[in-house]
Amino acid sequence: MNIAIIGGGAAGFMAAITAKSYSPTSEVFIFEKNSKLLSKVKVSGGGRCNVTHACFNNSTLTTFYPRGSKFLKKAFVHFSTVDTVNWFQNRGVELKTESDNRMFPSSNTSQSIIDCLIKECEKIGVQIKIKQEINAIYSNDNQLSIQIADHKIKYEKIIIATGGANHKNKYDWLKKIDIKIVPPIPSLFTFNMPSETINSLMGIVASNTSVRIQGTKQSQEGPLLITHWGFSGPAILKLSAFQAIHLSKCNYNFKVHINWCNFSESEYLKIIAEERNSRRNIYNKNPFNLSNRLWEFLLQKASINKFKSWDQVSKKECNKILNILLNDEYQVNGKTTFKEEFVTCGGVSLEEINPNTMEHKRIPNLFFCGEVLNIDGVTGGFNFQSAWTTGFLAGKNSAI
Repeated sequence: MNIAIIGGGAAGFMAAITAKSYSPTSEVFIFEKNSKLLSKVKVSGGGRCNVTHACFNNSTLTTFYPRGSKFLKKAFVHFSTVDTVNWFQNRGVELKTESDNRMFPSSNTSQSIIDCLIKECEKIGVQIKIKQEINAIYSNDNQLSIQIADHKIKYEKIIIATGGANHKNKYDWLKKIDIKIVPPIPSLFTFNMPSETINSLMGIVASNTSVRIQGTKQSQEGPLLITHWGFSGPAILKLSAFQAIHLSKCNYNFKVHINWCNFSESEYLKIIAEERNSRRNIYNKNPFNLSNRLWEFLLQKASINKFKSWDQVSKKECNKILNILLNDEYQVNGKTTFKEEFVTCGGVSLEEINPNTMEHKRIPNLFFCGEVLNIDGVTGGFNFQSAWTTGFLAGKNSAI
């Protein structure tokens, strides 16, 4: 049997290694159109590769995926985060867990993951072809073939692992064989706020915020980073992922609301009431564990004299402090891709894919894995985990 994997990224390599492991006599090929392999693995996590996340409950794990959670719940039964950790450990790559539960190679370099995957291919005989762009794929009478330049080559099984795409026309070659595509739009991006003066506080982090988009109910929690262009950090990135479709429809012009300490109204009021007995000035007696520069900025925005003592603050001024902390508002006009880790929602519709095998329901022997599917997770190792899982399933079931 011969098996072709289109795409030399994380999912493609996992699929190829798994296929060859389950069917050692098969010829397994990886076709990568670029000269470099595993390029996204290389840059992930600032060059350290955020391999997966230390969430070992599958039901909880699926909550980190804005698209594909129900699909992955079935897939994770076959290959979970535990399996990922064991897979790399069995091949000499130890993983470590950081305080936020992201998992990286103990070596602190993505090269360890790249070397592991390439060496495993060499060891078991997976054939890797770089600078080999697939121009078309054909399906006739349950027979599959691909076209490379002027050559049309038949394969008994084909696995498509071409990754996400930022333009819908990049899926045209799949539409020609009647693959249903959900139009791609960006996910995981930061907020541009060119007209907001808070950008002058670039570099400041509010460690525990709650953020939401005006007109929506869903909020996300976590650290928020103020940048020279606007807002970033885990809370913003999670919000951008879960609200990706809504924000695309808004053309990335919207208002974001910030709860700076992620407290309830009653919790804020209790703290403010306690402080009103103090004779220290508001600026020096900051009870909310915010950066002094941020606290000063918020007081100024609320038109509160920072030199006034807490016992002189009026009820009206207390309400202003409450409102600025509980429901601060900023205008967003645009987005910026999060570092090099380009992620989209959209791609091959999950309606047509078997979540237990990754095989297309209407086209036998054609499999899909990785970000080419309409699956995306928030930042933290979740997109790589879905790549390992779907790649494993595609590889295993293509070898049967």
